[in-house]
Amino acid sequence: MDEGFWQRRWARNEIGFHLNEVNPYLCRHWPELRLTEGGRVLVPLCGKSLDMVWLAQQGHAVLGVELSERAVEDFFREQGLNAELSVQGEFRVYRAGTLEIRCGDFFALSADDVSDCQAVYDRAALIALPDAMRQRYVEHLDKILPPSCRGLLITLDYPQEEMSGPPFAVSDAEVRQSLGAMWQIELLERANVLDERNWKFLQRGLTRLEESCYKLDGRLQRD
Repeated sequence: MDEGFWQRRWARNEIGFHLNEVNPYLCRHWPELRLTEGGRVLVPLCGKSLDMVWLAQQGHAVLGVELSERAVEDFFREQGLNAELSVQGEFRVYRAGTLEIRCGDFFALSADDVSDCQAVYDRAALIALPDAMRQRYVEHLDKILPPSCRGLLITLDYPQEEMSGPPFAVSDAEVRQSLGAMWQIELLERANVLDERNWKFLQRGLTRLEESCYKLDGRLQRD
């Protein structure tokens, strides 16, 4: 899986991962992070997620990072926002009010870019990546996020052998093994979602599909 894979998905409008509503786990559990009003939130691999609008409505500054320029431009157009465009390092930066999306490679993001982020919200980043890239993603988060940063993580889990991703299966054991050295991890909610709402997964032969929502807290200080 490379950059071209996602560019082709957006070009062909193959974006079944995009939700036309705000994620319900976000609405239910975001207040549990107890963030300071106005705090900045990092949203990796953000696409054109409506969750960013919701976060901004809660009083947060939002920093999205997205590879696809089409996704970024669609987001601001669909929200009726005229974004100012600039270039910062390797990123094309789109900004409207408290909403900012950097278009480019997430792995080019530096600690300086996210030094003021109070939290990270991951609904579709970790599960979008195959195993080796997930590890690289986690390591990069560890490298750049400030020590006080908290997080809300939403994952999917299913028998990986029954379906090729994305989205990829991320088990509870993997979450705790890969992120446990960075945060205290609390499972807030888990639900079996293999039903008529997710008929595409039923058609693909899945026998189990679970969504989990985690609170990431108590981030460890790095040397």
